[in-house]
Amino acid sequence: MANSKGRRRRFGSVRKLPSGRFQARYRGPDGLMRTADKTFASQTDADRWLVKQEAKILDGDWQNPDVKIAFGDYAETWFKDRDYAATTRERNGSALNLHILPTFRAVPLRDITTPQVRRWRTTLLDQGVGAATVAKAYQILRAIMNTAVDDGLVQRNPCRIKGGATAPSAERPFLSVAEVFRLADAVPARYRVMILLASFTALRFGELAGLQRWDVDLERRTISVRRSVAETRSDGLTVKAPKSAAGVRTVAFPASLTAELVAHLADYAEPGRTGRVFVGPRGGVLRRNNFRRIWLRAIDMAGLGDVHFHDLRHTGNTLAATGGASTRELMHRMGHSSVRAALIYQHLVNGRDHEIAGHVDDQIRRVKGTDSGVDSGGLSGT
Repeated sequence: MANSKGRRRRFGSVRKLPSGRFQARYRGPDGLMRTADKTFASQTDADRWLVKQEAKILDGDWQNPDVKIAFGDYAETWFKDRDYAATTRERNGSALNLHILPTFRAVPLRDITTPQVRRWRTTLLDQGVGAATVAKAYQILRAIMNTAVDDGLVQRNPCRIKGGATAPSAERPFLSVAEVFRLADAVPARYRVMILLASFTALRFGELAGLQRWDVDLERRTISVRRSVAETRSDGLTVKAPKSAAGVRTVAFPASLTAELVAHLADYAEPGRTGRVFVGPRGGVLRRNNFRRIWLRAIDMAGLGDVHFHDLRHTGNTLAATGGASTRELMHRMGHSSVRAALIYQHLVNGRDHEIAGHVDDQIRRVKGTDSGVDSGGLSGT
């Protein structure tokens, strides 16, 4: 190919326009001639542009300029492909629909720039959207664009705001053992053991709601988490296995809770091996929204202030940590979401899990004024 001065070029061509500016053209990997989307002030600038296009072709980074995929179309497909748990899908879907798509839906993926992302984030904050919500929306936008990079649709992720994915949050409280028992005394009797297990084994609300009699082994003092109850506006109540292998776990509970568990199973649990351990007063599945009224009354009676049910899980983790539990052991007790971490570390916990529960047990006895362990009496969970 020849340029305006008659030189032969190995790649592409450059010609001088009547305006005095220079135009660059080249043949793409698809065999079609492509013209630069801008003109250049000098032939040197046009040559440099062609060198970059050739490098992209040789490195496999070339993108067809005729293909412009709208962010909205790509993001909705991306979202459908995510293996989210029900509550996570609802939360992330809300962030996508409310805070991301209104700005970027019609914008071609490759046209989204870092300044645009920065303006979008600043606008959300200026509109009064909470910092945590904005950080979550930014995380999702960044994840979508990361996948677009992997798919070869964009060359670089425009989400490059330092600290954009994090938001300052107040440290959540954890309760002392005495406060846990004060709270357990304040709830109706059928929920007492649920409060104690949430605090001393770090089980989630949905995991407690999903427990069945055969999950409780009173002889070995363990609880097996095999399923969880989730509630979303779109799907209602769903009961399914935990999302990750790490969520399926067996956790030891303090010996001091054995007698309370025996009494609870006798008085409040559903009959039969698969009977639910915790049910509402009319025999229904525990619902977080319904339990909230009970919870608010209880924390008020116990004088605990701004405490969430999830803070009981934080309490259990803190108690285990003070007992010397390693990060790996804590990951096991909490059902850490990383499957890889669970498979690698789970076997390390078997020996010390009862020691962790024993440390919690010592603190329970101190609060209750006893100095001896509780014998399980060879009872079983069925």
